[in-house]
Amino acid sequence: MPHDYNDLITLFNRTFLTSLNTELVLGGDEPVYLPANTEHPHHRIVFARGYFASALHEIAHWCIAGPERRLLEDYGYWYLPDGRDADQQATFEQVEVKPQAVEWLLSASCGFRFQVSCDNLSGDHEPDRVAFTRKVRQQVLHYLNGHTPERAGILSEVLRQHYGVQPLSAVDFPEPL
Repeated sequence: MPHDYNDLITLFNRTFLTSLNTELVLGGDEPVYLPANTEHPHHRIVFARGYFASALHEIAHWCIAGPERRLLEDYGYWYLPDGRDADQQATFEQVEVKPQAVEWLLSASCGFRFQVSCDNLSGDHEPDRVAFTRKVRQQVLHYLNGHTPERAGILSEVLRQHYGVQPLSAVDFPEPL
């Protein structure tokens, strides 16, 4: 089955627009989370350029953000753009383990290929993609052992039903080589 971002928008909005006042929205060059305000009655997860993977990544951040964070633009999270040094990259990867683990779960729920994003193409430090993937995988396995964030679990089920994917297990998340 093809992976069309329009399906993802429909499935997400059908699941969460009424219950959590949050909608998934196609955006331009940069993804962003915008809380509801006087001009927009719904919280908005805006993903970049119609990329299916971008939508899944932005949804993953939303799935782990608590209620207070969901009232802040981009959840009030720290973000240093591409061009990080080794220490900055280590901090980036530390805060990205959980959202990327949720993204991997959601990707697997769609039968969509997942790759970690080290997001540092022009930095002076070459990230260790394999080591980071191992950390993300460990978090995925933790989630599979009954610790999946509630919204991620709900959406995973919706996506699996839509894409005809069987229940997920550790074998769906291979150890990186």
